[in-house]
Amino acid sequence: MVDLKGQYDAIQAQVNASVISTIESTKFINGPQVKEFQEHLENYLGVKHVIPCANGTDALQIALMGLGLKKGDEIITADFTFAATVEVISLLGLTPVLVDIDIKTYNIDVSAVKKAITPKTKAIIPVHLFGQAAMMSEIIKIAEKNDLYIIEDNAQSIGANYTFPDGSKKKTGSLGHLGTTSFFPSKNLGAYGDGGAIFTDDDRLANTLRGMVNHGMYVRYHHDVVGVNSRLDSIQAAILDIKLSYLDYYNECRKAAAIKYTQRLANNSKIITPFTIGECDSHVYHQYTLRIINADRDALVQYLNKKGIPCGVYYPIPLHLQKAYMSDRYKETDFMVTNQVVNEVISLPMHTELTDDQIDLITDEILTFLA
Repeated sequence: MVDLKGQYDAIQAQVNASVISTIESTKFINGPQVKEFQEHLENYLGVKHVIPCANGTDALQIALMGLGLKKGDEIITADFTFAATVEVISLLGLTPVLVDIDIKTYNIDVSAVKKAITPKTKAIIPVHLFGQAAMMSEIIKIAEKNDLYIIEDNAQSIGANYTFPDGSKKKTGSLGHLGTTSFFPSKNLGAYGDGGAIFTDDDRLANTLRGMVNHGMYVRYHHDVVGVNSRLDSIQAAILDIKLSYLDYYNECRKAAAIKYTQRLANNSKIITPFTIGECDSHVYHQYTLRIINADRDALVQYLNKKGIPCGVYYPIPLHLQKAYMSDRYKETDFMVTNQVVNEVISLPMHTELTDDQIDLITDEILTFLA
């Protein structure tokens, strides 16, 4: 699904030199590499503050901790996403409110968000799923009208642009009160281990979060807030700083591969190819996800596996049906789209080293099966 070895080969000399330099410095925690990467990422995203941390799940959890929410406060998010988004809400004693998604983009349904708001609602977590920006202009309007926080889950979409109705653009992750991301190795900007970060333009929030990621300390052994141990180590920061300089190139490679996939598959009546809102820069194709209609998706998965072609189903079970997150508050009629797409979606190999021959082979086999 992801050719990390091929990507590494292209930047091997830079990465190796940087890693060795970091090791020789012996500044493994909060070394200068972390500060340099932080500043470069701030410039790239156009945000005032980046707070690096240990992983993307921690980023979400610490972002919510920084808002000072109380037990029982409700957080609205999408039913169709990875569990980390709802996991942290539950861990903090907050109440997740899951809502349906848009059939075209797989992102949170704005109309469903409006219906889900109650006096207990405190925040919305839109997930920019599979690499595509959610409908942030509408979400921002809803948040402003109802005095809600927005925490963007940008784990799959770093580098994507959101275009506002007036034509102005901002990077995903920089649009809400807080943005979060993961640097898991398979992400568009991936480390060689775990890593994550939180983004904000709010000086007060940034200060709070910087203490929280380091045991609540601003001065050594002075614990001013309840915190956690969640730091991006210096070696990962050094690697990420190199890869950040290639991120736009990596995303362009993914888009080029996506266009080739779509050209090969778009004319088959049993396939719905990914939809992109507005200009192509709103989607950075963390996943290239099809919907298979009037055909057996699971049989296609088995067929591709037998042919040695990787594929994935993201995600086979909606969150509202997961044992950990079931609730009497939910009705199946509230999740008509999610319940449909979990039986239709299939993601194809997507990475920066995909060749035309590989795309031809993958698409030929899909078309053969669906013939």
